Amino acid sequence: MKKILYIGIAILGLSACTHSFEGVENNTPVGNMESLWRTIDQKYCFVEEKNVDWQMVHDTILPKVQLLQADDYLGLFDVLGQMLNELKDGHVNLMSSFDVSRYDGWYAPYAENFDWDLIESHYVPNYRTAGGLYYSVLPDTTVGYVYCPSFENAIGGAHMAYILRSMRNCQGMIVDVRNNGGGSLEYAHALAATFFDSTQVVGYWQHKNGVEHDAFSELVEQKIDTEDMGSKWLRPVVVLTNRRSYSATNFFISAMRYAQRSTLVGDKSGGGGGMPLSYELPNGWIVRFSSVRMVDKNYHSIEEGIAPDIYVTQVSKDKDDMIEKAIEVIHKYYQR
Repeated sequence: MKKILYIGIAILGLSACTHSFEGVENNTPVGNMESLWRTIDQKYCFVEEKNVDWQMVHDTILPKVQLLQADDYLGLFDVLGQMLNELKDGHVNLMSSFDVSRYDGWYAPYAENFDWDLIESHYVPNYRTAGGLYYSVLPDTTVGYVYCPSFENAIGGAHMAYILRSMRNCQGMIVDVRNNGGGSLEYAHALAATFFDSTQVVGYWQHKNGVEHDAFSELVEQKIDTEDMGSKWLRPVVVLTNRRSYSATNFFISAMRYAQRSTLVGDKSGGGGGMPLSYELPNGWIVRFSSVRMVDKNYHSIEEGIAPDIYVTQVSKDKDDMIEKAIEVIHKYYQR
């Protein structure tokens, strides 16, 4: 299996649109920089939460842009990417025909805590796949294992019915979302609904709807609806997380805190509690940024990630310490 980190989110009930900025900036280095700066200033949803002095960023970047030649598009791209990285947000990108800027500080400085080759060879050598999910019963255990590498692929009732049937004799299940960079919120909802026995509010979202940094719409409920998944697993489930669990996966992890018999094990997730919108600059480049923010059931932001119930880091060379801890958690559940 290729180790590809996908970073993204598809909005449930919404569509990501590309807009042109309404300002009057010209297609010059300074004009594009001002257009980008003002778009973020007025429409990005985390300026206040992240305590970013966006005016100071403007005043620092502007002299660098003013030194650029009109045809130095590579230099302009790098400087504007540097400006956006001040937001420290993996959902913020500048996209051109020749490059995409990205911020990797949400995962790069941290231990990966995941080795698929080790998992495949030691735990799931004969795994099956359904709807993009990898699944198997762990050898010499009564524990099922499901790895979800991305929420880009549809997850439906038929997929989960096959998986759950294969685990009908298991005491518990591990759902591994390490290195899952996101995808569709709809599919994240569907997988989470597998573990809920009743419909529950698990969080809220609200749109940035004004030019002021604190201008937002009313909160809208996010629910895990049991009707989203007909197949149910109401036995213990352990969710494995790491810093590369991001975006829609971050939402899934947050929601699973409210599922019965659920435990989070691993490292804090990477975050990504915003939903993106795209705008076009005068030169045709596209800026993608968070314009809708999500909070959990208790109104706490999930932008900076979700802490696990049990912290575990990978130390062993010949076993996966998080899987081993998950097995232990499931066995202890029946010893209470």
